[in-house]
Amino acid sequence: MLTFEGQKIQSSQNIVANLTSLLLQQCKHTINCQPSGPAGGMLVFVSGNLELAGEQHALKFSQMFHLIPTQQGSFYELNDIFRLNYARAVLRFCRCSI
Repeated sequence: MLTFEGQKIQSSQNIVANLTSLLLQQCKHTINCQPSGPAGGMLVFVSGNLELAGEQHALKFSQMFHLIPTQQGSFYELNDIFRLNYARAVLRFCRCSI
C-alpha cells in the first residue's frame, strides 16, 4: 500500500501508475548504507531532490529501506519508507531591549 497526499493506493499496478504520473524530470540523490543483522542484510538511506516538470523548486525527499538476502543470492525489500520533505520557511523577527 502507498499513502500519497492522504490518499491510500493499493496494488502494485495502481502504485506504479500514481508514481509515473508525477512527471519527474530528474532525481539527484545521496545513498548511505550499513550492514544489518547477521544474515547479510543492508539498511539503506537515500536523500535528495526531485525536479518536477514546470516547477521552479525541487522537492526534497528521504527514503529508508531494508534489503534482506535470499538463498538464491539476490535481495528482497522488507520495509520501505519514503517521504517528501516540504520546506516551510518561517521567519521570525524579535526586538529585544535590555
